[in-house]
Amino acid sequence: MSLHRHNPAELSPPTGFTHAVTATGTRLVFLAGQTSLDMGGKVVGETLIEQFETALANLLTALAGAGGAPQDLARVTVYATDVEDYRAHAHELGTIWRRLAGRDYPAMAVIGVVRLWDEQALVELDGMAVLP
Repeated sequence: MSLHRHNPAELSPPTGFTHAVTATGTRLVFLAGQTSLDMGGKVVGETLIEQFETALANLLTALAGAGGAPQDLARVTVYATDVEDYRAHAHELGTIWRRLAGRDYPAMAVIGVVRLWDEQALVELDGMAVLP
């Protein structure tokens, strides 16, 4: 399996994402949206930063359960109830990403939403990975 990240010089330099990812491998893993739910099904964390860390950890736990690792992520979509807050904390969110998932970013998008399934949730992440 291999993922190749492509960031053409003709595009703005990416910060916290990769412009395009090509993947070869034998298994695709589609990861359901993960929020900051604890094992009891309760949203934990009061701030976007706290919830992002838990949601990312949950996404990576689901990926590990399918036999994958952070470097296998080809695509992640972030759904945020407050994109302005997300942008304001981009540096801290990037630090959390690098600590939990490493420095190789997948193709990513941040989408503003009115609300998520659980009313207290501020952020949700879903993704796709390619495994050997």
